[in-house]
Parts: sequence; structure tokens; C-alpha cells
Amino acid sequence: MEIRYGKLFSPILILLLLASFAVIFIALPLNLMRFVVDLKPTFSISLQNLRTKVSGEDDLLLAVEHGGQSNSTVAREVRKVIKSKEEKREEELARARDAMRKAALGDRRRNLTPSSTSRDDDYVSGEAVYLNPRLFYQSYLEMEKIFKVYVYPDGDLPIVHDGPCKDIYSIEGRFLHEIEYGVGKFRTNDPNAAHVYFLPFSVTWMVKYFYTPSSYDLTPLKQFVSDYVNVISMRHPFWNKTHGADHFMLACHDWGPFAAKGNPFLYNTSIRVLCNANTSEGFDPLKDVSLPEIYLYGGEVSPKLLTPPPDFAPRRYLAFFAGGLHGPIRPILLQHWKNKDSDIAVYEYLPKGMDYYSFMLNSKYCLCPSGHEVASPRIVESIYAECVPVILSNFYVLPFSDVLKWEAFSVQVDVSDIPRLKEILSGIPEKKYRKLKNGVRAVRKHFTLNQPAKRFDVFHMILHSIWLRRLNIKLG
Repeated sequence: MEIRYGKLFSPILILLLLASFAVIFIALPLNLMRFVVDLKPTFSISLQNLRTKVSGEDDLLLAVEHGGQSNSTVAREVRKVIKSKEEKREEELARARDAMRKAALGDRRRNLTPSSTSRDDDYVSGEAVYLNPRLFYQSYLEMEKIFKVYVYPDGDLPIVHDGPCKDIYSIEGRFLHEIEYGVGKFRTNDPNAAHVYFLPFSVTWMVKYFYTPSSYDLTPLKQFVSDYVNVISMRHPFWNKTHGADHFMLACHDWGPFAAKGNPFLYNTSIRVLCNANTSEGFDPLKDVSLPEIYLYGGEVSPKLLTPPPDFAPRRYLAFFAGGLHGPIRPILLQHWKNKDSDIAVYEYLPKGMDYYSFMLNSKYCLCPSGHEVASPRIVESIYAECVPVILSNFYVLPFSDVLKWEAFSVQVDVSDIPRLKEILSGIPEKKYRKLKNGVRAVRKHFTLNQPAKRFDVFHMILHSIWLRRLNIKLG
């Protein structure tokens, strides 16, 4: 039997076949789109999984998925093709962690030496002062490469977007001004590209404008913080995604931790950058950052501290301290050493005509006892004067101690050993003292305020501490 193809594919049949294929091809994209939308998972983040110890063991960062067929091969393939900014950002962080792990393990395939960068003078020098110099250097490079900070635009001057730039709390205002108005590359105006979100309020200005002197009522401070967090959580989606885990505040005022109590998630989950880094009052070094306290009289470092004496110039005093009887430690120090020994110059207040910084520059060791709170600006002043700091404190987390080896450039003495101060300090061999002094000189750049900011200075070290905490957060 002969088949005649011309009759089989009659014009009517051809039209019917074409119509059928058209229906299929039109319907398929619509159905696939509906299928993908139905599979789009919602994400929630378990608070106990928001933070992990600094180890970098987990490269794959996943939120908890529910409410969809997350096992679907089609959905996974679509998500691979269409990556959100969040996923790309977390992949960047995973790659940074991997590079840091290789550096920490001494991966010789990557030659982290001054010759590997065109900025040789900026390379981390004085390796003895770092816990792991290769890891720190790699981490710093990764931060420079990708780290972005979004500053919330909400809030009015002077409480928000402003801060003190002179006197004892100057670091608070200087950091805020640098991140908001400086020429650095870390700030982004795209919140979806940010790794962390900055709440730019000043606790020092809250105290100035809201606090009633001698009332000891901190409620107005906590109320302002509560209101501010409520505003940004309603206007922006980022706080609610992580309960503030990728947000940070910065405060040098002693009452910074109390102000943070205005929101429980800010206090317990967010990154708090605080001068008052007291572990007995809730400071958590795994998520919080210790902020160095820098006293700028008139907004500038004293010219005397800019040019310390030559390295082998004699220093008249073994140790020096001058300061008021604030807190529980200083009375013990003055009780045992005030006017007791010509080698240990201890004063409550310097006699008229004597200069504070001249004493520092003429002393081998500078005593840095805590006052009402744990932090003391004397630590940074000692470093500027190349006078080895002697830390007399309880519960204080020293600044940048996740990077710096403080025992390489300071001496820590238990409060109970204050009566033995001369014995302890005079018992340090000259060779070790020279190493400590060299360590002080090596870390000075990390505590220096520059305007504009420079690589490895205190502004960038604060950012690096925040960067390290951000690397610990698992986000979807």
C-alpha cells in the first residue's frame, strides 16, 4: 500500500499541529515560572547559629529553609543560575576564610612577603608583636578587597552622624567622621552590597543632651537607642533579617554598654565596639570589639609625643603614674607607691610646673591602672611615648587582642601584685626590656589616628576587628 505524504500532511492538519505546539510553548514558561515561585524558600535564622567561634571551618553558609520543596533539583539549578547579591556576598566571605586558613597554616604556595605587594612600606613589620602575622596580613588584604559598610542615613544631628573629636572620647567622633565623610573605600551607598550596617549614633552626645547631671538615670539613653533601632527596623529590611547580628554600634563613653541595653538584640547579638570592654559587665570578645581610648587635647596628639627620645636615650624613672583616685585599683596603687620611692614616680595630681608627657617620655614603664571603668587612655599615650605600658586591670579585653600579642610590648601585673611592682619591673632583664620597647614601636602605627586615615592605622584596625566578627556570622 502506497502512502501519499501529501495527503497525510494536509493544510488543515498542519495548522492543527502548529496550534498545539504554540499552546505548549506558551504554557511551559508560565508553568515553570509558577513552579519556581512556589519553590522559592523562605529563610529564617536560628539565633544559636548566628555566631560561630573563630575557626573558619564552615565554607558553606546556609540559612534554615522551610516551607518549600527545597530538595527539588530544578529549584537548586535555578538558584545556581540566578544568585542573589546576598549569596554572592557570602561566597566572597567564604573565599576570604579559605585564603585566611591557608595563610594561617603557612601555605607556601602563596608568598606573603613584602615583594608580593607594591606597597612594601605598608607590610606588617615587627612580626613578634602578632599572634599570627601571616594570618593577620592575609585577613587585612581580604578586608581591603571586599569589605563594605553601610551607614544608616536615619537620625538627626547632633545625636546621630556626629560625635566628639577632642578630649577623652575623641575616638568615637573620629571614627564616625572618617567612615561617613572620609575618602576611604569601605563605605557603600548600596545596602544590598554591605557586609555590615553601622548605627551612627553618639552615646557621648546622648549624655551631653539627654542626661540630667547627678541623676544617674540612664533611661533617656536607652530610650533613644530603642527608638532608633525601631525606626531602622521599620524603614529597612536588614535588621530584621539577622536580628541585628551584622549591625554594629560604636561608643567610647563609659555608659556605652548601658545605652546598648535599649534593645536586647543590640546588646546580646549585634557587634558592640566599646572602650568599656569589661567582661564582667557583658562584653563578649567573640562578638564585641574593644575600642582603644585616645585622649586628644584640643583634637590633636601632643607634639611632645610625636617625637619620642632616641632609642638608647636614658630614662630617669623606672615607672610613672599620675591620676585621680577613681575606681578600686588606683587607691591600692597610690597607697603603696605615692611618695614612697624615687624610682617609681606615682602622683595623685602632678605638682604645679611638672609636665605629664615629660614624665612619660622619661620613664621606662608607664603604669596604666583602670579607673571607674576598665579602659585607660594612658595605654595609647604610653605607646606614643615608647614607654612600655604596665596593665593594671581586671576583666579588661585589650584592643586588637585577636591580632596583637600584647605580652610582646606590654607588661600585665595582677592587682594583687601591686605591692611588688618595683621588684617585678626591676627584675625584667635589659634585653627583654629592649624587646618590649621595640614591640611598642612596632605597634604604634596601629594606634595612630591619621587624617585622612592610612593603611594599618587605628581606624583600619577597628574596621579589621569588625571584619573578623562579621566573618563569624552565618547568614542566608
